[in-house]
Order: sequence, then structure tokens, then C-alpha cells
Amino acid sequence: MKLSNKNASAEAAGLYDLILENYGKKIISAVQECPGRGHHELEMKYLYENLEKLPAIRGLDFIHDDYDGVVRRAIEWRLRGGIVTICWHTGVEGNSYPASKEETPDFDRLFENGTRERELLLWRWERAANALSALRDEKIPVLWRPFHEFDGQWFWWGKRGGEAFIKLWREMYEIFTEKYKLNNLVWVLGYSGAVKPCWYPGDEYCDVVGSDNYDGTTNSAAWKRLEELTKKPLAFHEVGQLRPIDEYFADGCVWSWFMNWHTKYLIEDNPIGLLSDVYNDPRVITLDDIKRRKGF
Repeated sequence: MKLSNKNASAEAAGLYDLILENYGKKIISAVQECPGRGHHELEMKYLYENLEKLPAIRGLDFIHDDYDGVVRRAIEWRLRGGIVTICWHTGVEGNSYPASKEETPDFDRLFENGTRERELLLWRWERAANALSALRDEKIPVLWRPFHEFDGQWFWWGKRGGEAFIKLWREMYEIFTEKYKLNNLVWVLGYSGAVKPCWYPGDEYCDVVGSDNYDGTTNSAAWKRLEELTKKPLAFHEVGQLRPIDEYFADGCVWSWFMNWHTKYLIEDNPIGLLSDVYNDPRVITLDDIKRRKGF
């Protein structure tokens, strides 16, 4: 299986090879950092102090216009041997969590050249693309996860329904790959736990397909629905409470990676004993495992 972008960089291809090599056999660990200014190390510090281990994947967010900070921390994480994934809570008017949920842009005008809405949208995309270009120039591949939980329809990008979302996703994909030459991206299509039908943009527009869920299960119901959509590797791209690794294998949903959400979702929802069992399980890939791997 190859990346959807035929011009993908060697670094992106290497990351995808790592994902494919371990898919169905091992689960890559991931944690989203706290987006609050001055608190970005909270989760990593907590894990290292309690487990003396760190996740293989660090999750970042372009929220609050923190482009420079995300780029800096992504470079630092890659220098430590880790993998970077980036999502983006943004509106069209504003770049914040409330904006991502409360805005209701006119989709017709978003796709109409010359409108204020389209100019704002493309301006925001340009800012994100410039940050991703900086990582491209540093030869850092990124698991890029925009417009997450789209079929949940609580963020603005899902409020118009599946057809409009597919158009939006495909347009970003084409602009980022063709105009901005962001060949370092591995495109992660992130459903909610619902995995509603008629929202899939097509295999040619994504590389990993995932679901998130905070109900304390292995998310096996979503896995089954995703398997009906695609043969792409599947990821549990946001989770609160983890389950023992045996349960993922027993339920037949060996996700490519799991990513604990930040702050309380990692620290309060997961007893230290559970985290220790997970991070010390030989079927879970941590930062140390990635650093020992040759060719990445």
C-alpha cells in the first residue's frame, strides 16, 4: 500500500511504512499535549515521572495561532526520535475551540471565489500550510488530522452534512498537495465514534482512517464500520480511558495507534497501574522503541 500523494516525500513514505509494518501486530502509543500556554509538557512530564517512558507520537494543535510553537515543539520531538501528529481546532473567523464549534459559515460562499468567507478560509489554510512547510523543509513527516470528528457535526466543518464535508476535505487535500507541495503529510481522516455513512472522501484522499471515542471501550463498534469503508490502516485517534492491551486484540481491533487526549483524559481517567501495564506491554510501541528502529 502506498500513500495517496504520488509525490510523497521519502520521510512520509518511511513513516507510512512503519505504520504498515506494525499494523495488526503492535499499537503505537500517542498522547496529545495540553494546548494551554506554558503547559505543553504536562502530559509528557507526568508519564516520564511515573513510568519512565514516553509515547512514540506527540499530538499538537494549531489552535490559538500557535503555529511557531507547534513547529518548534514538533522539531524538538522529531529530534528525540518521535512521530508528530497535528490537528486543528479552528473556525473561519477565529482560531479557537469555541470558534470551531460555534461558527456557522455559509458553505456556498466558502467555495465561491471572491467572497469574504473564502478569502478568510484560504488565509487560514495558508498560515497552517506555511507552518507545515517549515516541517517539510526540516524533513519531518506529519500525521495531519484536520477536520476531526466531522461526522459528529458539532464542529462547523460537519454542520452542512457529508456532501459539503467531502468537498471541503478534497479541496484542502488538493490545495495542500498541489499548491503548497506539502509532500510530508500522511493524511488522517478522523471520524467520531459514530462513523456515519456517506462521509467518506475516497481512498485517493487519505492514508489512515480513524475514529475517536471516550466511552471507555476498545471502540470495536467503530472499527467494524471503518473496515466496511476502506482497507487503509485504522487509528484510534482520540481516547480517554485506555483498555488493557489484551482487550484490543481480543476484540479484533488492533488500532495502528491510540492517542490519549490531554490533561484529565490522560491523568484522571487512567490509573497509573493501567498506564504502566499498557506502556510496558511488548505490543505497544513507545518512544524508546522508535529511537531503536533503523531507517526512521
